[in-house]
Amino acid sequence: MGLNSKKVLVFGGAGFIGSNFVRFLLSKHPKVKIVNFDKLTYSGNLDNLKDVCKDKRYFFVKGDVANSKQINATFSKYKPDFVINFAAETHVDRSIHVGSLEFVHTNVEGVFNILEAVRQSTKIIKYVQVSTDEVYGSLALNSRKSFKETTTFAPNVPYAATKASGDLLCRSYFSTWKVPVVVTHCSNNYGPYQYPEKLIPFFITRMLEGKKLPIYGDGKNVRDWIYVLDHCRALELCLLRGKSGEVYNIGADNEMNNLEIVRRVLNYFKRNKLWIEFVADRPGHDRRYAIDSSKIRKELGWKPKYEFKKAFKETIEWYLANQKWIARIRKKTGVFNPHIDLWRAHKLNNKK
Repeated sequence: MGLNSKKVLVFGGAGFIGSNFVRFLLSKHPKVKIVNFDKLTYSGNLDNLKDVCKDKRYFFVKGDVANSKQINATFSKYKPDFVINFAAETHVDRSIHVGSLEFVHTNVEGVFNILEAVRQSTKIIKYVQVSTDEVYGSLALNSRKSFKETTTFAPNVPYAATKASGDLLCRSYFSTWKVPVVVTHCSNNYGPYQYPEKLIPFFITRMLEGKKLPIYGDGKNVRDWIYVLDHCRALELCLLRGKSGEVYNIGADNEMNNLEIVRRVLNYFKRNKLWIEFVADRPGHDRRYAIDSSKIRKELGWKPKYEFKKAFKETIEWYLANQKWIARIRKKTGVFNPHIDLWRAHKLNNKK
């Protein structure tokens, strides 16, 4: 079963991964119809989809996943065949230093509202919940272990806890009512259209501004990096062939610590290590994430095809070529460097 002549309801389709996924489906499936439901918060940006906004197969609905009436109205009007949820509050620093309530509304109540709409639908709707490897907690730096789908949840920050809560709701709805839902846990994404509070675009924009690159703690925290289009390919397979009630881990086996990422950015811009600034670590900072993606590779036939070195270089070049996009985000949000500014504000407030 393909996606042509099908309607896919995408929650959070104006964000980084969501917008790449919308564009990916429209380019691959000539007759697919995409409904993009997005609240357009600071990281939801219709500029991410300017190239497809006039496509007759694309529809936009401004709405909040925490508002069940808006979700039910969208289901009633568009009658989707598939649902995928990217809508989330995702920035760990915000969940720590600004507050966690919005994370609960979006990442828990939002998932509940979507599940209820799918459960009450008169037609069978396949639902993919896009989650994170952060629900599993942290691995030791010297460990050879990787997160498996059966790894016990052990979230260490409010953001991860709310994502884990949404995942458990999905499990319960399948177990209780056989709602056809699949949950995915992916490693760190990089690529075009990522809001500049995230690590790689944050470092790139700091270089463009002639500013040093701040690193939490010793910079040895390890993440598995995956190019966003490899993630999109995996999610498409989960929509079409993922088994309801199952969980699939998605990772590219590109484990690198933050110092390695910084050095790659500095090398591109021909800068030396004097441009690195070590700052106080944040609370609950997980040391290492590593994904075992053997299940999705074996059962659905997925594997990453983008080589990190090449895709990383192309990502930097995309931001260099799209500085007007960055400037519009700065003008829209008024907050541009929260990755470190939030922590500094937190330290100052504690001294008062």
